[in-house]
Amino acid sequence: MGKWKSDTGLFQLMRERLYTPVVGDILDAMGYNHQFLPACIQPLRGDMKLAGRACTVLEQNVFEPQKKPFGLLTEALDQLQGDEIYLATGATNSALWGELLTATAKMRGAGGAVLDGYTRDTPQVLQQNFPVFSRGCWAQDSSIRTNVVDFRCRIEIGQVVIDNGDIVFGDMDGVLIIPRKAEVECIERALEKADGEKAVRNAIEAGMSATEAFQKFGIL
Repeated sequence: MGKWKSDTGLFQLMRERLYTPVVGDILDAMGYNHQFLPACIQPLRGDMKLAGRACTVLEQNVFEPQKKPFGLLTEALDQLQGDEIYLATGATNSALWGELLTATAKMRGAGGAVLDGYTRDTPQVLQQNFPVFSRGCWAQDSSIRTNVVDFRCRIEIGQVVIDNGDIVFGDMDGVLIIPRKAEVECIERALEKADGEKAVRNAIEAGMSATEAFQKFGIL
C-alpha cells in the first residue's frame, strides 16, 4: 500500500489527480511497454473516467439459441464488488453491454465497464451516469450470439495480458492496465510526474522555452 490507505482512496486519488498519458509514460519507464488497450476502446462520453480493479470476463461467439442463454453473464454480474471494473473480451458479433447490465453493475457499486466489443441502449446507459468504454455502439442483441464462458480468469485484449485484480484506468485518451505487482511504484511515480508536468507548463507559460524547460525539468 502506498500513500493511500485503501483501494477506495487510491481510485479516488487516481480519478482526481492522474490521467492516462502520465501513467502510461511511467509504465513505459518501468519496462511495461504494452499496457494500453486498443485505441478504438473509448468512453461513451468524453468526460467519463474510471479507476478500479478488473473483474475479468471471457466471452465467445455462438451461432444459435443456447441451452443457457448468455452463459455465465448473470453470475458474473451478480458477484461484482465495489469499485471493480467489468472487463470483457472474446465476442464480436453482438453488443456486450447495455441498459440493464449498467443498472446491475451500478447497484453493486462497481466502478465502470470496459468492453472489447460493442455496447447498446446508449441513451439509457448515459442516463445512468456510469462510465462505460467500448469499441462503439451497435444494437445487435447477444442472447443468441454471445455466451460468457468464464470470469475472474486471465484474458488478453490487444497487446495486453490482464489478470483479475489488475488496476484498470481509463479516460478520454484510452484505457490502460497496471499490473498488481507494479501498482504502488507506478502510481507514486505518476503522481510525482503529474506535479512535474504542472511545473513545466507554468514555466513555459511564464516565458521559458521548451528546450530550457526540458533541460531544467527533464519532462516534455
